[in-house]
Amino acid sequence: MFQAVGEWVSGIEAVALLVVLALATVTTAALFLVGVVGYRRRRTTTYMLLTVALALLVARSVVGFGTALGLVPMPVHHLVEHGSDVGVATLVLYALYQAGPPAAEGT
Repeated sequence: MFQAVGEWVSGIEAVALLVVLALATVTTAALFLVGVVGYRRRRTTTYMLLTVALALLVARSVVGFGTALGLVPMPVHHLVEHGSDVGVATLVLYALYQAGPPAAEGT
């Protein structure tokens, strides 16, 4: 009844995987669009860095779909996925560092 996804998962697992990938892709794409709107409004380095981090999350989801459908080899999947993990963490931490301490009230 259920088709195989790639060469390594089939049946109910394949359906669950595709549903999770679809939800992740739609959600991260929506967050990315919110990030783009935020960046266009503020035009600050912090917003740009966070928007790029969100774009990396969208790319992760696309690579996940490619892997599940057998289009992206597993070694490439791991390189992109774990490389983007490092990129997202670095961008978010640098955005926080670059933003500096909050301004004191009344100044």
